[in-house]
Amino acid sequence: MTIRVLLADDQTLVRAAFAMLVASARDMEVVGEAGSGREAVGAAREVRPDLVVMDIRMPDLDGIEATRLIAADETLAGVRVLVLTTYDTDENIVEALRAGASGFLVKDTRPAELLDAIRTVAAGEALLSPGPTARLIERFLRSPSPAVATGGPECLSDREREVLALVARGLNNTEIAEALGLSPLTAKTHVSRIMGKLGARDRAQLVIVAYESGMVTPGAG
Repeated sequence: MTIRVLLADDQTLVRAAFAMLVASARDMEVVGEAGSGREAVGAAREVRPDLVVMDIRMPDLDGIEATRLIAADETLAGVRVLVLTTYDTDENIVEALRAGASGFLVKDTRPAELLDAIRTVAAGEALLSPGPTARLIERFLRSPSPAVATGGPECLSDREREVLALVARGLNNTEIAEALGLSPLTAKTHVSRIMGKLGARDRAQLVIVAYESGMVTPGAG
């Protein structure tokens, strides 16, 4: 299936470069471009992409607010957002995840890694640049806000809490299965049930819930 991508960045040359890169992938196509957050929201509603590659710093409406509007729009329930930032210390990344983004990458990511990130997020997985993740989580814990999901870990079974803790540490379904002695399909089923119970859009929100609730803390083994 072809992944339909909307590109949102206020720099024309950057958008052009991303468009060429996405177009070079056989399983992707660019279905729209936007130069501001407001344009990104409008374009998302018009073309209904599978994924929006969203710059954070844009005029008119920044990428965080644009992400929040897209995530809150029930007609765009299947649209996922991959946030790009120039600096891996950008303090707005956590707010972007809270707003509904499914992951983030820094702009100096290699082209092949960006394409892989698009595939990962479009498939429903969370994706966080590994380098700054710990720092961002620590910043998140210093500035708590209401949970993004409708439920809390207390509604989960013991096994589901184990799975959630591993999701929060960045393990994929195969790695979770190996750690807990499960089949990959069973691990995937657990993750899906956890998202349903917590009202989470994707694994990125599960990560936030796990840290916000204190189930997992930065630096824990």
